[in-house]
Amino acid sequence: MDEQSKKNKIAWEYRAYEYWNKRYGTPEELAEQITKHPTAHLKKHKSYFKQIKGKKVANLCGSNGRKAVPIALLGAEVTVFDISEENKQYALELAEQAGTSINYIITDIYDIDLLVYQEYFDVLYLEGGILHYFQDIQKLMHMLYAILKTGGKMILSDFHPLRQFFLSNKDKVTYFDNQNLKLADLAYKDFFDTEEQHDFPNVYVRLHTLSEIINAVIESGFQLQKFVEHRGWNGEDIPWEFTMLGKK
Repeated sequence: MDEQSKKNKIAWEYRAYEYWNKRYGTPEELAEQITKHPTAHLKKHKSYFKQIKGKKVANLCGSNGRKAVPIALLGAEVTVFDISEENKQYALELAEQAGTSINYIITDIYDIDLLVYQEYFDVLYLEGGILHYFQDIQKLMHMLYAILKTGGKMILSDFHPLRQFFLSNKDKVTYFDNQNLKLADLAYKDFFDTEEQHDFPNVYVRLHTLSEIINAVIESGFQLQKFVEHRGWNGEDIPWEFTMLGKK
């Protein structure tokens, strides 16, 4: 595990289980919602999972299982790779309450065991803003390519790199000069009381340009089949997220 991942592991194991209960309710409560309409919880990506039954799916940085569980309910064999034990606790309880099962492996994505998972998966699913946790995006993409079967597909969705210009003081935002790691707040820090936030560890991130992301996908061997930009979560007319579909 590299130094960035070690530090981010510490952060993502700080009160994460408590946060998921605050944000989504108990595993039992969230499971009740998911089991009613599994595909609805895949939101804008549900069209990619229409024929998923019997497929082996890797949910990379799958967090609390809120995407892995509905995919498992649709009949896929789902393996989550994530760095946080607290995420794993919530995810496994969520799967149990939903009446399904998922595999959950605690690891740095760079360190996935290729003796086990070389060309193992039919589908790779990454979503929710995770690329900034990987300083070496080329290394990440080569690992993803290695664990995907020939003919398999990768669904990669992340924050749009231009999003930061709409969320920050534009005079202080850099786009091309982001080679080094920088400190950032843990994603769920603001969900806790102000006096508690002082105790939260920071995460270490590396912001990538759009061309760096696309080129890393292509140069690792993927055939880029689709690239879609998404509006803001409330319909704002700004580039908030993107989804790309790659094939091996």
